[in-house]
Amino acid sequence: MPLFGTTWLRHDGGYGLRRAGASVGSLAAAVAACFVLRFAYQGLEIAGVGGFLDAVVVVMFAVCSAIAFRRTWEGFSRRPADPESDASLRSLKMIGFVGSLLAYFVRSLTEAPGEGLRRREYETAVTEYERRRAARTGNPASRATPKTRRPKRR
Repeated sequence: MPLFGTTWLRHDGGYGLRRAGASVGSLAAAVAACFVLRFAYQGLEIAGVGGFLDAVVVVMFAVCSAIAFRRTWEGFSRRPADPESDASLRSLKMIGFVGSLLAYFVRSLTEAPGEGLRRREYETAVTEYERRRAARTGNPASRATPKTRRPKRR
């Protein structure tokens, strides 16, 4: 969410315009990616590799895009439980990049992608800070010092 900085917090600083730009940009990138995939498919047709390989390529991109869409969509609402499994699917998400772009587009229609997750984390952090702050007794430097003991008189 680097495009939005902290404007998602109060929806200021051109937040709506940035969100509309992200939405249009991600849709345009998805359309351009589909054209690139179409040209690649035409290259396979020209090469005459056969119907089976053509079908395998189409199914592979469709499945990878569906998985990438789902993983990207879930990433907007919660942190991955197992970062290692998420890292192992990175190459699959790269193959299905069209699905990730479409997830970004659909999410940006309602909020900045990842805004809900970051907002929950921010509100939790503020609540924790306020709780810790209220538990303090005040500034230790401003406390009155205990009176020093007088030595006993003989």
